[in-house]
Amino acid sequence: MSSYQQCTHCIFDTSIPGIKFDENGECNFCKIHYMLDKIYPLSSEGEQNLTKLIEKIKRDGRNKEYDCVIGVSGGRDSTYTLYLAKKLGLRPLAVHFDNGWNSNVAVTNIMNAVSKLEVDLYTTVADWEEFKSLQLSFLRASVSDAEIPTDVAIFGTLHKAAAEKGIRYIINGHSFRTEGVVPIGWTYMDGRYINCVHKMFGGRPLKSIPTFTLWDMINYSFVKGIKVIPILNYFNYLHEETNRILEQELGWQYYGGHHHESYYTQFFQSFYLPEKFKIDKRLLEYSALIRSGQISREYALTEMEKPYQFSEELVEYVKKKLNLSDEDLQKILYAKNKSFKDYPTYYPLISSMKFPIKVATWLGLIQPIIYYKFFP
Repeated sequence: MSSYQQCTHCIFDTSIPGIKFDENGECNFCKIHYMLDKIYPLSSEGEQNLTKLIEKIKRDGRNKEYDCVIGVSGGRDSTYTLYLAKKLGLRPLAVHFDNGWNSNVAVTNIMNAVSKLEVDLYTTVADWEEFKSLQLSFLRASVSDAEIPTDVAIFGTLHKAAAEKGIRYIINGHSFRTEGVVPIGWTYMDGRYINCVHKMFGGRPLKSIPTFTLWDMINYSFVKGIKVIPILNYFNYLHEETNRILEQELGWQYYGGHHHESYYTQFFQSFYLPEKFKIDKRLLEYSALIRSGQISREYALTEMEKPYQFSEELVEYVKKKLNLSDEDLQKILYAKNKSFKDYPTYYPLISSMKFPIKVATWLGLIQPIIYYKFFP
């Protein structure tokens, strides 16, 4: 049995699947951060790269109603991405996937942002019974990826909207400097995985929920030429400063925790993952913020000593909304833990395609963070 070890730079440790340490005790996820820092430098070179990118997006979107698509959730990252896009002179279409779990704060934040920034909003509302069936399928599958139905549906909705409007660019709000790289062993997603898990555990066919299969990726990325741009990577993205800007200019409100603008995400991160898998996703956020110099390692270690607080009322709300009894939830929590590798996925195929994926990354068709995530 391997002994416990913690990174000497961030606070990742041997609880992280796939972690490796060099001779100085630094982890491979820190190395990924350094590589991404070189790709997205915070310097005059980075500013020039951003200027060229924005000019290209504007040029390719000329004579169209919109030149980019931006997903909005009411959270800090997506709201600031929309704000930045307008400041940069882009003409975004805001896109929202409503999975039935929006908090009141999230809805207010979305409406304030699109109103004050004068941006059109395109919303896809999930069929609740169908989406509930999908979420329950992943809970019954006993995997730590149980929130990916929403993530993949958002990705599918963004690409569908872009294709319908003839838009070539999707601008997302992920920043490796604040989010880090999620270990595949904690969160893996692909359309085949979703369809297979739901077929095994669900009671309803998936008809209206957007997914994102391998063929969707080929169609949207290689045939239609739609690219995903992680624009926050070009900025020194600081949480406290961003909060202040959004509060003052858009009337934005904070919701108490990282990605807690969704009731289900709050339940998932504060209760489900720690209780069932002993996974605390604060490790990801704090480690990313350490690497980007926004917090100290000592502060992060002190915070991690405190349990991830959860609301009993929220747990009851989720149970009621999903029609789960106390016995149902206990059965889910104490079922044998599994991983995505226990189900049919595209992972074996992806793992065998290192060189083609590397080439696609060089060509700008795949984000570098995806390549490094699969091939660290």
